[in-house]
Amino acid sequence: MKSDYRITEDKFNNKWGFVISCIGSSVGMANIWMFPYRIGEFGGAAFLVPYILFVLIIGFSGVIGEMAFGRAMQSGPLGAFKKAFKMKNSRLGSFIGLIPVIGSLGIAIGYSVIIGWILKYLADSISGNIMTRDDPSVVFSGLSGNFGSIPWHLLGLILVLICMSFGISRGIEKVNKVMMPAFFILFLFLAVRVAFLDGSAPGYSYLFKPDWSAMADPRTWVYAMGQAFFSLSLAGSGTVVYGSYLKSDVDVVSSAKYVAFFDTFAALLAGLVIIPAVFAYGMEPNSGPGLLFITIPSVIKSIPFGQAFAILFFLAVLFAGVTSLMNLLESPVEALQKRLGWSRLTAIAAVGTVTAVIGIFVEGDLLSPWMDSISIYVIPLGALLAGVTMFWICGSGFARNAAQLGRSRTIGKWFEPMTKYVFCGVAALVYILGIFYGGIG
Repeated sequence: MKSDYRITEDKFNNKWGFVISCIGSSVGMANIWMFPYRIGEFGGAAFLVPYILFVLIIGFSGVIGEMAFGRAMQSGPLGAFKKAFKMKNSRLGSFIGLIPVIGSLGIAIGYSVIIGWILKYLADSISGNIMTRDDPSVVFSGLSGNFGSIPWHLLGLILVLICMSFGISRGIEKVNKVMMPAFFILFLFLAVRVAFLDGSAPGYSYLFKPDWSAMADPRTWVYAMGQAFFSLSLAGSGTVVYGSYLKSDVDVVSSAKYVAFFDTFAALLAGLVIIPAVFAYGMEPNSGPGLLFITIPSVIKSIPFGQAFAILFFLAVLFAGVTSLMNLLESPVEALQKRLGWSRLTAIAAVGTVTAVIGIFVEGDLLSPWMDSISIYVIPLGALLAGVTMFWICGSGFARNAAQLGRSRTIGKWFEPMTKYVFCGVAALVYILGIFYGGIG
């Protein structure tokens, strides 16, 4: 058996490969179908104020911390937590490190099902079937039923696993460098096209007209905090493992800034494409999968050049889904490589098999409770544990030195209070309030 925590030679080529990959991990379904709905539900532009505030707080603390944690330990969560607790002569790290890995795999299992739906809708867009079917809700009901999307589900998962099989620099990095710019270009084009639709103006009011009274509602702040937290992909897993593939000359503070900016930009772009289009055709925006797979197809059938719109839309959404799923699966793959000394292909095959088998049985009625359970009880706990471990167990001096590595300017005095107290406090609140509200991301 090989050494548990040997340093892999396969790393991101440079800062921008790493940043784009982290953006790819963050830009996902939460940005595309949840963010636009949350803005309208909680006061339009008034929601953006607390959201951006929390993005700044989390981006300049938690994202930096997870990137630096992985790089300092040269390992994903399983090895990173073990090393951290070993510094305090404790063996708890191996157990605690399993929590974010399990959370990442759990979300990946559900996410792989959704990737299958997106792939099916893209295929229907290319064939033109999306334009001829009578009731999109009937189509989606069949697809999302028990064992309703097995071929598409497995095809999407295999596509992602093939991309991952090429490694970090030749696989994950190259795929993100193609798919993420393409996502932004396609959504920018679609946003411009939607702006010319008759009746789209109420959609912009829905998104950006401030209802300042909403800021007096505690739920606005709670859901803004949850949205910021989850959209930045903080889970103590994916960002940690990507950080472990990062070279020592990269500035993680600067990298976190770009990730936070482009993640927020992606969410706003999604809102500018989806919500005005929905309003232009007299429909109501909904949260969750129905917005993407029922409402949008209904709009597409009426929109001029709807088939072209559908192809571009679902292609862009597929890109966002693939880059996110790669990040989710990388955590358990890296854990098997480092812990058991398996080859990358063997680890990918094992993780892919588990994801496929469980995913098939999760399809349908179990998908929503499965995703809710993981996202409420496991994912935020992993992020909280990563923050406490990096900033408290390892100590403020360790965290500062890890974040300072590769940076020419000295990090300011804000670092310790923002990371030890503010971020860890926010992470604890997200976990507690998520359980209380039944999910706030």
